[in-house]
Amino acid sequence: QNVTVIEGETATLTCRVDQNDNTSLQWSNPAQQTLYFDDKKALRDNRIELLRASWHELTIRVTDVSLSDEGQYTCSLFTMPVKTSKAFLTVLGVPETPQISGFTSPVMEGERMELTCKTSGSKPAADIRWFKNDKEVKDVKYVKEEDANRKTFTVSSTMNFRADRSDDGAVVSCRVDHESLNSTPQIAMQVLEIHYIPSVKIIPSTSWPEEGQSITLICESKGKPLPDPVLWTKDGGELPDPERMV
Repeated sequence: QNVTVIEGETATLTCRVDQNDNTSLQWSNPAQQTLYFDDKKALRDNRIELLRASWHELTIRVTDVSLSDEGQYTCSLFTMPVKTSKAFLTVLGVPETPQISGFTSPVMEGERMELTCKTSGSKPAADIRWFKNDKEVKDVKYVKEEDANRKTFTVSSTMNFRADRSDDGAVVSCRVDHESLNSTPQIAMQVLEIHYIPSVKIIPSTSWPEEGQSITLICESKGKPLPDPVLWTKDGGELPDPERMV
C-alpha cells in the first residue's frame, strides 16, 4: 500500500504474499535498483534496513527519508511469470518558520502598510492565512514559486491596508498550515505601532455653574506620542487670577 512520510522521518514498506512455494521476494526503488532480495541487502545505503523476511513477507525500513526517495517502489515475487505489486512513497516537505517583512515602526495614521509573510521548503505548497487580533483577514495576495530543487515551494502572502489609530497595539499574525505539521500551524506575529495626531476636549464638572461655585475642568488629550505638556489658556492668553485657579 502507498506510504506518506515527512522528510527526515522513517518509512516502512511491507510486501505480503498469501501463498508462496518458497519463491523469492524482492524490493526495488523507483530507479529499479534492488534494495533487498529476500534477506540479502543489495544496495549500499545505511538508511535502508531489513525488518522481516520470510516466504510470506518482506518488510524494509528507510530512515531519514529525503525528498529524492519519493517515487514508486516495486515488490516482486519470482514466479513464472514474475508477479509485482507497487507502492508509492510520498515525502512531505516541512515549511520553514514563516517571517513577516515590510513593517517599519512607527507608521503614521493614514499611510498604507504592506506586510508580506513568507515560508520556504513546503511540499506540497503550504497555505498562509492572515489574522489581525485573532480575526481573519481575507483580502490578501498569495504567490507560489517552485524552489531551486524543483521539489518544494516557497509561498508568500501579502496584506495591504491603510493604517488607522485603532490598529495601534494590534497583533498581526500569519499562520502557515500544512499536512506535515500535524495540525499545529507555524505562526509569525508582528505588533503594530501607529502614530496619530492628538485630539483634545475639555470636560467640565457641571454644564451650568453658578457664581461662587467651584468648577473642575478636565483636559482630555489623546494622541501618539502622548501630548506633553498640556497648557491651559483663557481667551487665548494666560490664566488670570492664579490664586483662584489651581
